[in-house]
Amino acid sequence: MKRPNLPVHYYHDHFVEMLAFVRATYGSILTDEHDAFVLRFQSLSKDAQCLLIRMVNRRGAIFNRSLFRYAEILDLDRAADDLLACGQARLLKDEDYAAFVSCLPKEALVTGAKAAGRTDIRVSWPKAKLVDYFLAQVPFNVAAEHCGAAKFIALYDVRPLEFLLYLYFGKIEEDLKNFALRDLGIMRTNEATSFKARFTDGDEARACFHYSRLLDRLEVKSPAIYQGAVTDIFGGPDCPSDYAADLRSRAAWQVGQFFEKLGETDLAKQLYRAGSSPECNERLVRLLYGAGNKADAEDLLRRMIDDPASDGEFVFATDFFARKFGGRRTGSCTELLRAGVTLTVDDVYRGNPEAGVAGVMRRRGYRVFFTENTLWHSLFGLLFWDELFESDLLHSSFDWVPHCLKDRSFARRFAAQIDNKLDAVRSGTALNLLLRPIASNWGRPNGIFAWDHVDVDALRALLSGAGGEGIATIVRSLCQNFRDMRDGFPDLMLEKDGVVSFMEIKAEGDAVRRNQLTRLRQLGGAGIRAEIGRVDYRFDPEQDYVVVDVETTGSWASGDRITEIGAVKIRNHQVVDEWHSLVNPQRAIPAKITQITGITNEMVRDAPIFSEVADSFMRFMGDGIFVAHNVNFDYGFISYEYERLERRFRFPKLCTVAGMRRRFPGHKSYGLGKLCALYGIELETHHRALCDARATGHLLNLMNIERESLEPDRADEAA
Repeated sequence: MKRPNLPVHYYHDHFVEMLAFVRATYGSILTDEHDAFVLRFQSLSKDAQCLLIRMVNRRGAIFNRSLFRYAEILDLDRAADDLLACGQARLLKDEDYAAFVSCLPKEALVTGAKAAGRTDIRVSWPKAKLVDYFLAQVPFNVAAEHCGAAKFIALYDVRPLEFLLYLYFGKIEEDLKNFALRDLGIMRTNEATSFKARFTDGDEARACFHYSRLLDRLEVKSPAIYQGAVTDIFGGPDCPSDYAADLRSRAAWQVGQFFEKLGETDLAKQLYRAGSSPECNERLVRLLYGAGNKADAEDLLRRMIDDPASDGEFVFATDFFARKFGGRRTGSCTELLRAGVTLTVDDVYRGNPEAGVAGVMRRRGYRVFFTENTLWHSLFGLLFWDELFESDLLHSSFDWVPHCLKDRSFARRFAAQIDNKLDAVRSGTALNLLLRPIASNWGRPNGIFAWDHVDVDALRALLSGAGGEGIATIVRSLCQNFRDMRDGFPDLMLEKDGVVSFMEIKAEGDAVRRNQLTRLRQLGGAGIRAEIGRVDYRFDPEQDYVVVDVETTGSWASGDRITEIGAVKIRNHQVVDEWHSLVNPQRAIPAKITQITGITNEMVRDAPIFSEVADSFMRFMGDGIFVAHNVNFDYGFISYEYERLERRFRFPKLCTVAGMRRRFPGHKSYGLGKLCALYGIELETHHRALCDARATGHLLNLMNIERESLEPDRADEAA
């Protein structure tokens, strides 16, 4: 797609747009510092304004004037001089030394060092060594004289601008590139915005900016930044809102972890006390208990249990208290994992255990939905679509998630509407509330859920089979604290006989995460059955294997076409069904292919095309494992045929070539004909699909019998 041509002054236009919005919306909270910046900007010539904006948009803080090339600026030198004169830019100083020498090319460093009389450098040195040499051996004023520092300028005092950008975007932004990305069509933006203030007053805005800026700097993970962050936390502004307190707590937790790893536990404890989040409280409890201060640890745990900041904090506090002060020997996560139901899943599903368990449960008569977090996100977003997206809560076109979910004011702001809609959930009449936004807003972007994850069948099953009171309890928790509740929900939803339950899948070596434990307990506490499904990888006698062979017009899956498909379904070493069809490839079969397969153009002329057998073959696959000799060949051809129909074909694969090599090593050839001869397998019409599929099925049985004989007995494992 061709990108649009942007107007020559588009950066300038958007900067002015941003300033106008911030002054109109936040004028009452801007200080003299911010007003002075705006007045200074407005007093500049348009060239100087454009240059300032370009410098803000470039990486780094120092700039080589001789490299400026901007079509919208008529007189670059005068524009730079204007910025110097008004104090928005300055000449380089000692503090810029490292940035200055780092941005110079290697040749300039070598030339400058020689001009300064330095004879001990070597042209062969890499640039990094030259930079280190300058910083250690050459004073700044000498380097500035001989390396052209006079051509450089630096931005000065950009903090007021950073604050203005923060007010507009709601997060730390150092430039206006988002505007350009939006105009080029690269970044999608939200047209349903209210352009209203996201902060209640100046104190909240300044506190949020202070701690957001600190969190942004902490991403560098520099020891010096962590050291400076201590002062920023202890000496930072008070937090007049929950959102500001959350930002401060996140910073305190990150910095506390840094000093905890250094062994400075006293400072780490102070930092954790400065933060009031569940994460800070957890680390503080562990440090207090580990240092032998059990009384303070117990006191803090009791406060966390009596007045938890979140369900996750309550789960941790009750679990830790029970283990350390109540005599219990194992943690809740371990106990829950041990109590989970064990499900035998074929080890072909390693790497995708959820799909394996889904097949097992379908064979037991359940309807299975892959839900995890998407089901609850869809339910929440659709149920409260009007409150979230039609109530002027998106403060700029770059916002996708309403600020009231970030600062936890959603439940308070819409208390009456929430009560009414949860009454509909309890009474079983909520489905129409979900269908209305689906019908009127399908595809409209939002920050809560993706439309292609909306499964109406799953929502209908949940509302009718989980109990209205239980669903209402979970949804109310989402309303109260969406940020903490947005993940950790179980992988699968199961429905049988009108009753819904949930299952979190854990394969060998997997641990139960805290948020998953919390969601399982929340669901159980709400009266909705939720459990762990522990995967035991081994040969599953109830698993269907669909052994497939295709004949084709050639070997290129994306260009050649299928002429015949043969498949046999094997369960517990027995063939239980077969499927076969010639396929019209809609092109001529090459003579050399006919010589190999015996399939002629006349044989396929009246055969169905692939689209006419696609549904039948998909039904035959069911929940089976796709098996073939050189599986990628057959699977590739069939998946390409479905792709041409814009349909997905996704099944676990098993290759009998690789399997026979592993289980029966040492043969010179693992071609189908050679193996059939070695093991006495009938192969009457080799290179016909059904015959080859039957023969490959015998190889699969050899592999599975061998695999089954090597697996430990369950009784032995239990003992």
